[in-house]
Amino acid sequence: MLPTVPHTDRRRWLALTVLCAQTLMIVLDQTIVNVALPSIRDDLGFTPTGLAWVINAYLVAFGGLLLLTGRLGDLLGRRRVFLAGLAVFTVASLLCGLAPDAGVLVAARFVQGIGGAASSAVVLGMIVALFPGTRERAKAIGAFSFVQAAGGTIGSVTGGVLTAAVSWHWIFLINLPIGVVAGLAALRLLDRDTGTGLRGGADVLGAVLVTAALMLGVYAIVELAPAAGGVSVLLLAGFLVRQAKAARPLLPLRLFASRTLAGANVVQVLLIAACFAFQFLVVLYLRQVLGYAAQDTGLAMVPVAAAIAAVSIAVSARVTARFGERAVLLGGLVLMTGGLLLLARVPVDGRFATDLLPAMLLLGTGFGLAMPALIALGMRDARPEDTGLASGVFNTTQQVGGALGLSALAVVAAARTEALPGLSPGKALTAGYHLAFLVAAGLVAAAAVLAAFVFTPRRGGATR
Repeated sequence: MLPTVPHTDRRRWLALTVLCAQTLMIVLDQTIVNVALPSIRDDLGFTPTGLAWVINAYLVAFGGLLLLTGRLGDLLGRRRVFLAGLAVFTVASLLCGLAPDAGVLVAARFVQGIGGAASSAVVLGMIVALFPGTRERAKAIGAFSFVQAAGGTIGSVTGGVLTAAVSWHWIFLINLPIGVVAGLAALRLLDRDTGTGLRGGADVLGAVLVTAALMLGVYAIVELAPAAGGVSVLLLAGFLVRQAKAARPLLPLRLFASRTLAGANVVQVLLIAACFAFQFLVVLYLRQVLGYAAQDTGLAMVPVAAAIAAVSIAVSARVTARFGERAVLLGGLVLMTGGLLLLARVPVDGRFATDLLPAMLLLGTGFGLAMPALIALGMRDARPEDTGLASGVFNTTQQVGGALGLSALAVVAAARTEALPGLSPGKALTAGYHLAFLVAAGLVAAAAVLAAFVFTPRRGGATR
C-alpha cells in the first residue's frame, strides 16, 4: 500500500479531484448506458421487460445500500469504505463489459450498484472533513455539484460516441482505467481514518430492515409496483421503531433533530425530482417532437452543464460568502422555477436558440447556485462521527427524489398526451410535456417556500 501523506492545501485539492473523478465515473455510468440499450438488446437477446433491468438492477442496489454504506464509513473509516466500493465498482464494470449473456450483465450491474453505493455514500463526509472553512468548503462543494450535474450530459454524448465507434462493451470498460487511477491516487492522497468501530453502532437487524426497505422502495418506484411500495413502508416503520429502541442504532434519530439537515433532505427530494424529470422530458421533446438525432440531443444538453460549471465553480463560493447559503439557495430555486415555466410554453415547432436555450441557462445557473448551498446547509450540523451517515442520507434522498420525479412526471406527461387523441402526435406529446414541466416548476417552488421557512437567518446574515 502506498503511504499516505499529510494534507497540505495543494494535496487537499488533489484529493478533491480524486473524489470528483469517482463521482463522475458513477454519474456517467448511470446515464451512459441509456444510449447503448438498443445495441445491448440486440446483442444479448434481452426481452423488452428484461432490458429495463440493465438500469433497474443498478438503481435497486445503489439506492438501497447508500444509507448502510454511509454508516459503515463512520464505523470502519470512510477511506476504507471508499476504496472498497471503488474496487468493487471497477471489477464489476469489467464483468459488465465482458458479459456473455443477459443474466451475467444484470448480475454484474447489481454488483456495480453495490460498489457505487459504497464509494458514493462517504464522499460528502470526506469533503466536509477535508475543507472545514466556509469559503473553501463552498468552492469544493461547488466543484462536486458541477461534476454531479455535468456527468449526465457527458454520459449521453459519450455513450453515443462509444457505441457507434466501437461497441456497447466499452461503455463499461472505460471505467477500468478511471477506477484504477482513482484508486491509486486515493491511496496516496486520502488520509487513513479509523472510524468508531463496529461496536459503536453495529445494528445488524436495523441494517437488514432499512436495506430491504430502501431496495423495495426503489424497486417500487422504478417498476411502479404499489405492493412492493407498501411492504417498503412497513419495513421502514419497523426500522424506525428499532432505531428508537436499540442501544447502538444504525441511524441515530438524533441526526434528524437538526432542522437544517432534515429540511435540506426534504428540499433536495423536491429539487432533484424536478431536475431528473427535466433532463428526461427535454430529451424526449428533442427526439420525438423536434426530431433530433441521439448525438445531437446530447450536444443540445451541453449549455446546461456549461452554466452549472460556470456558476458552481466560479461564482457560488463568492456569492455564498457575501450573502449566505440561505439567500443563494432561494435565488437559485427561483431561477430554476422560471426556467421550468419557460419550458412549459415550448411550441411544437420550437427553435433551440429562442425556445430552449434561455430556459436551459436559467436552470443551469439556478442549479449551480442552489445545490452547493443546499449541500453545505445539509451537512453543516453533522457531528464528525456522523458525517459519513449524513452523506449517505443525503445521497439516498437524492436517488429517491430522482426516481420519484422521473417516474411520476413521465406518467403525468404520458397521461396528458393520451387524453388528447384528437391532436397530432407532436402537439399531443408537447401538451404532455407542458403539464409535466408545470408540475416540476411547482415542485421547485414548493422547495423554495420550504427552504425559506426551514433555513431562518440569524443576526449578521448567517443561516440557522
